[in-house]
Amino acid sequence: MRALIVVSALLATACTASSETGRVPAATSGASAATPTKAGAPSLKVEVVASGLTHGWDVGFLPDGKVLVTQRNAEIALLSSGAAGAEKKILKADTTTVMVQGEGGLMGLVVHPDFATSREFTTCQTHTENGQPRDIRLVTWRLTEDETTATRVRELLTGLPIAASGRHSGCRPTIGPDGALLVGTGDTARGDVPQDLANLGGKVLRIDLKTGKPLPDNPRPDSPVYTYGHRNVQGVAVRPGTDQVFTAEHGPDKNDEINLLVKGGNYGWDPSQGGTVGGYDEDVPMTDLDRFPDAVPAKWESGETTEAICAVTFLSGAQWGTFDGALVATALRGAKLMIFTLDESGAVKSVAIPDQFTNTYGRLRAARTAPDGALYVTTSNGEDDKLIRVTPA
Repeated sequence: MRALIVVSALLATACTASSETGRVPAATSGASAATPTKAGAPSLKVEVVASGLTHGWDVGFLPDGKVLVTQRNAEIALLSSGAAGAEKKILKADTTTVMVQGEGGLMGLVVHPDFATSREFTTCQTHTENGQPRDIRLVTWRLTEDETTATRVRELLTGLPIAASGRHSGCRPTIGPDGALLVGTGDTARGDVPQDLANLGGKVLRIDLKTGKPLPDNPRPDSPVYTYGHRNVQGVAVRPGTDQVFTAEHGPDKNDEINLLVKGGNYGWDPSQGGTVGGYDEDVPMTDLDRFPDAVPAKWESGETTEAICAVTFLSGAQWGTFDGALVATALRGAKLMIFTLDESGAVKSVAIPDQFTNTYGRLRAARTAPDGALYVTTSNGEDDKLIRVTPA
């Protein structure tokens, strides 16, 4: 295996904006993220588990070794295993109300911790009523014993804003360190949404996985909003052995961000400029420290280059050597994998890019770490997409 190409210093590999659909006006950042340094890197073994997917959006691991994959085209795939050459079948599921448009469709996925008894998992999806966009919602499903069908159990959370074009739909759910469900959402390209605490877009939400209700120790007990001032959060990951939660956020045409969540924190995105302008002014900082001096600066920014980082997860296990505990991010436009080493505070020390992925598999979207420590990544090219298993060589 070829060694990883290490990217240092400014690493102006950005992940931004219309990472999904096209370029938009430039933005400048007021945050001062740490400058990464060079680092050594391991070789990787890369195996294709399954192909023939369509925009594989997220991955969930079942207790018996099978794997669920949500696809943006509103299909749920069940794979016979996480090994190369796994058999794939599409579950029967009523997804007729899913709006497959632009960046929207069937998106994030979490398998419930009690799946062995409940057989439940939750997805995030754009929703229509009478053929018209209604909202983005979290839906809990139950996999039948014969593993042929996913049946709806409950609408876990409704009312997340939606754009008719599907733009900036979010939407990544992850189980938090305390068992709460954390959900990164998009601002639907509306300027007044990120700073509006009554709106669920441009936020990270924190709710009860079973009831969908806000947790009583949220910043506001009656609200699911945990952090706000975000643009389009498509990655949420818990650092193993800690309470630290990191997110990946799309910038406009530069300055994508890796953020460390702070309860009640404002992350400084405000395209409405305090309500003084209409529309969606993207020529503002991703983290506007002039307008919001107490905004939480990013831990890493992509700089001038568009990468469109998407999902994030942590490598875990002694097999990863010095990269045990490193944060991995996928890049859509950048079509690469990025590995961040962090210090105890969450500051980024170094960034490395495995050359096995660079311009090899195209756009990369999902990133999840399996119970055995293997890294799973999906491609998002729209044709013959793949689920890929990554382990140290």
